[in-house]
Amino acid sequence: MRQTGALKVALLYVGAVIGAGFASGQEILQFFGVYGAMGVWGVALAALMFAYLGAVVQTTAVKLRATSYREVLNYLLGRRLAGVMDYVSMGMLVAGLGVMLAGSGAVFQEQFGLPASCGVLVLAVFVAAVIYTGLNGLVVVNAVLVPLKIILVVVVCLVALIVGGGAPEVIEEAVSERMMGNWLLSAFLYVSYNMVVPVAVLSSLGRHLNREQAVLGAVSGGLALGLAASIVTLAVVTFYSELALYQVPMLYLAGILHPVVRTMISVVIWMAVFTTAIANAHGFASRWALPGTVRYRVAGVGATILVIPLAFIDFVSLIGFFYPLFGYAGLVLILALLVRPLGRVFRAGREKHV
Repeated sequence: MRQTGALKVALLYVGAVIGAGFASGQEILQFFGVYGAMGVWGVALAALMFAYLGAVVQTTAVKLRATSYREVLNYLLGRRLAGVMDYVSMGMLVAGLGVMLAGSGAVFQEQFGLPASCGVLVLAVFVAAVIYTGLNGLVVVNAVLVPLKIILVVVVCLVALIVGGGAPEVIEEAVSERMMGNWLLSAFLYVSYNMVVPVAVLSSLGRHLNREQAVLGAVSGGLALGLAASIVTLAVVTFYSELALYQVPMLYLAGILHPVVRTMISVVIWMAVFTTAIANAHGFASRWALPGTVRYRVAGVGATILVIPLAFIDFVSLIGFFYPLFGYAGLVLILALLVRPLGRVFRAGREKHV
């Protein structure tokens, strides 16, 4: 882990954030695309926040030699509030796992013409297999799938911009057709609801890294997220009037290129569901035991099995119910991550003047 620690941190970070919502384009459309060109500024702010918050989580985990997010929460929030947040985080990780299983079912049904139950069970088996192998399995899967899905999504957006004529005047026309909303608040909310899973994943790496690897990996991951999101946002803004009618905007962009590319994007969306699902399962399992141990496997595989019934509820309904809750809970985390380091600087300054 130590030889390529920074790269692995970056891959795990990106893999935890880029789920089906990002790969489908719907997440970027809702949070940034609706604000036109100003949405790009929102993405830039989100990238800086991801880089900073990720670095705070990782350096805290390294300092504590943490193996689970509970240790990091205790340090950031204090034991009482951390105890409450611990239960909230566990619930969110398990619920998020169920949402991803439902997402797999939706992809199998809508894009491949297979029963939704097939998609749910296939993903459940894959997640259980990765969790059984421990941290190494998680790293290997992310090392293969994360670069692949980012490259494919970015390439599709870039080619669509070129082929579709993504000229500045097209972007300006799309912007003028809608009101400029609060892109600043939207950036904060986007980071907020996306931080719970990364905190769980990154915290479990504390004893495997040194400070330099932790900071470099987190900052690289945050900036990579920003770069990918910026390109997707430009494509979404350019084709906004058409994309706004699609539940999966990325499929429209892929369709501009070729039907085969459309199928490839469907596979990318499923890969995004997969990497997010294993991040949720790992975050939950590592809360209870060290990766690779029997207890870790029982917790991760057991959670995957238990949420299978939840996965048969409508995918859109699950997102509509759980994701707002994720955002509110995430606000507590990012406020703690923002305030705690500043509090240490303030106290150090006061001590110097005493």
